[in-house]
Amino acid sequence: MAEAGRPRCRFVAPANRLAALVARLPQPLLLALGGALTGLATPLLRSRRRIAARNIALCFPELDPRAQRQLLRATLRANVTGLLESLRGWFAPAASLRGLVEVEGLEHVRAAIAQGRGVLLVTGHSPHLELGGRMLSDALGEPIAIVARRNNNVCIERFLDDARRRAFADVIAKKDMRGLLRTLSKGGLVAWAGDQDFNYQNAFVPFFGVQAATVTATAEIGRRGNAVVLPYWFQREADGRYRLWVEPQWPGWPSGDPVADAARYMAELERVVRRHPEQYLWVHRRFKTRPAGEADLYARTAETP
Repeated sequence: MAEAGRPRCRFVAPANRLAALVARLPQPLLLALGGALTGLATPLLRSRRRIAARNIALCFPELDPRAQRQLLRATLRANVTGLLESLRGWFAPAASLRGLVEVEGLEHVRAAIAQGRGVLLVTGHSPHLELGGRMLSDALGEPIAIVARRNNNVCIERFLDDARRRAFADVIAKKDMRGLLRTLSKGGLVAWAGDQDFNYQNAFVPFFGVQAATVTATAEIGRRGNAVVLPYWFQREADGRYRLWVEPQWPGWPSGDPVADAARYMAELERVVRRHPEQYLWVHRRFKTRPAGEADLYARTAETP
């Protein structure tokens, strides 16, 4: 019986069963399914397609229109496939993931843990972000908490929250700064992607040559949580396997200048994204907030290529 005042959300149980099946698919089949679903979903993704096309035009002006269209198609496929990869990250048994990933740099995290300090693991938004977090947790043999935005739909949020808690130590709300700092100060590991337009504590710094409103609090979170801040990255290679690597803290970072530190974060992220540019969340309005006097970059002034 449903609890008083709690929606029944009848789809959650069958969705969990279906997700568990998808999570166990062989990798070639999962990737092929992602491609097939992309073809079906593209007509329904008109708004996101337009946003991605605009971002690609802004960030890759050196590409001719044909190359931009190719990148757009690859981006849509990566994003749809990323939904399936997220299911794998939430529901797959650990043994089925080990052979899919090459991991480097765990010694940097283990050194911080040995000091008794928390670790803020900074990265960027990729379509398979949470699969990467799960694989990092499994490789370390340590629980990792993630920071995630709550979904406005109660039933979808229940599915997402339950799924994420299968894979992660905790799910910290995006604006729950106290919860984030508490986890770090207790020596916890937290995965943090501070590269989206959060509409607060922002400064404009370059990202692919475009001024992007970027959270300036990343270094401060590490300081206040007495945590080591380490970048980690996760990408799918051409053979369908994944590469996950943790880097040492960037030299001279934090510098004491929050804007300079945010700019360094975005520069390092750009360096990684350029390896596989289709594997970034270009469907997000990364440049939504503009400096005073600048026009909306997403105004519908042109057709999507």
